[in-house]
Amino acid sequence: MLKRYTFVILLICALLVLSAGISAQAPVEKVDLDAINKIKEEGLNRSQVMELLSYLTDVYGPRLTGSPNIKAAGEWAKKKLTEWGVQNARLEPWGPFGRGWTLEGFTANVIEPQFIPLIAYPKAWSPSTNGTVRGQVIYLDAKTEADLEKYRGKLKGAIVLISPPLEVRAHFRPQATRRSDEDLLRLANAEPPGGAPVQRRRPDANPEQRDAQALQMKKWEMCYKEGAAVVLEPGRGDGGTIFVGSVTIPSPPDAPFDRRPRPWSQDAPAIVPQVVVAVEHYNRLIRMLTKGAPVQLEVSITSRFHDRDLMGYNVIGEIPGSDLKDEIVMLGAHYDSWHSGTGATDNAAGSAVCLEAMRIIQTLGLKPRRTIRIGLWSGEEQGLLGSRAYVAEHFGRRIDQQQGRGQTSGSAQGGAPLSGDQSSAPAPRFELKPAAAKFAGYFNLDNGTGKIRGVYLQGNEAVRPIFRAWLAPFKDMGAATLSISNTGGTDHLSFDAIGLPGFQFIQDEIEYDTRTHHSNMDVYDRIQEEDMKQAAVIMAAFVYNTAMRDEKLPRKPLPGQAPAQPGR
Repeated sequence: MLKRYTFVILLICALLVLSAGISAQAPVEKVDLDAINKIKEEGLNRSQVMELLSYLTDVYGPRLTGSPNIKAAGEWAKKKLTEWGVQNARLEPWGPFGRGWTLEGFTANVIEPQFIPLIAYPKAWSPSTNGTVRGQVIYLDAKTEADLEKYRGKLKGAIVLISPPLEVRAHFRPQATRRSDEDLLRLANAEPPGGAPVQRRRPDANPEQRDAQALQMKKWEMCYKEGAAVVLEPGRGDGGTIFVGSVTIPSPPDAPFDRRPRPWSQDAPAIVPQVVVAVEHYNRLIRMLTKGAPVQLEVSITSRFHDRDLMGYNVIGEIPGSDLKDEIVMLGAHYDSWHSGTGATDNAAGSAVCLEAMRIIQTLGLKPRRTIRIGLWSGEEQGLLGSRAYVAEHFGRRIDQQQGRGQTSGSAQGGAPLSGDQSSAPAPRFELKPAAAKFAGYFNLDNGTGKIRGVYLQGNEAVRPIFRAWLAPFKDMGAATLSISNTGGTDHLSFDAIGLPGFQFIQDEIEYDTRTHHSNMDVYDRIQEEDMKQAAVIMAAFVYNTAMRDEKLPRKPLPGQAPAQPGR
């Protein structure tokens, strides 16, 4: 009996010691619930996020980098921040970027054998046509490089259909979706990342696709060399939605992104006028031609290039801190958009959320310990240019062999994310500025209008217990998932690439890839108001929590460093 009693006492003592040890290793993250509740109350009951969003889209949209619209939108944001009492609001230049571009007039119609108005839109940085181009259409129907020879000498001054028809399928699944429990569980159970972001990356092309890409580039080369009057191609999307980007300039399909000719550069080559046509209308044109109909079109593009100011601009503003005011917490989103819609889900949504988060914190009179700084970036659609320039100017840059390698806006130019197994690659080198040591964290929003469902940890396991505590007050609003995954495609990568803690939120998809992202239907009416309110409240809370912690957020180790300990 005595032995059993002694054993029980020893077991209890051991459990107490173990419990104390666990508590010492993983202290509970402090959350100021009174401040969080105030943020919720202000952000949900007196929200201005939709009014901000309407100005960004209806008044200042679209906001193509280098255009007068994005400059005016920046001045407007600076004024709003100043009105709220945000200090040092400014437009901070970077660059030079290059030429701006605006569309001033456009028509595209079938005029023979009958009149048919086309749903279509010029590509960004397309030059004007030489007045209204009228004439018979040539379909560049070549399946091999040898097939192209029959068109040689026939394209000068012609209206050219450059691509084969695209299949249009019925939509048996909803175009708008929210993340399912299974999807969120998959994200939560993801394996630690292996280096590069996996979210939103296109799979590598197979040999057949590479051959098709090479042939398509040969077609473009012929159109340029022979002097086609205007080139038409089918748009991705259907039902009146077309996705439109920048003009095509012939270059090898495998050429790195940042080594391809850039249409906004002052030294860009002469460009053939280019138009994207709704797939159903484009396909009809080809069917008419293959049946021998004498199809004639009239196309007119009037565009303007802006060369007076070649710089890009980021919008910056601050809520000063107190005892830790020399340390910085940042929130941000890209401010630029493509040109065919008004840049609502991509990315007036994220920009309005960040502005609203600043308004909430300032209106409530919360006194952050660290300085809170907003950054609204331009040049994201051209390769994260604005945020990369800002990080390089203020915090540092990566100077290893990766610098300058070609990458799309789906990856951080100047260096891959610092996570995963890098044993096979030479260790990256960095040139960090003193301000980098005082950087506490960056939070980004750029995946459309969907509500926040959690956070991508970007391979930084040490922040998991911190973010879990911060999400707890928002579990009833649908935000609870933490994924160790990297995600690509946006401006947090500019910070992550040099070892600074930068994060993108997990969001519901809604119609982002199916209907709005880079499309002519990326407009105010596709925005989900309640989702925007929820996102602004969570953004404000995360930024405020970061500003109030005793310690900065833990960082992933730079190569050669020991892993960071869980956050305190």
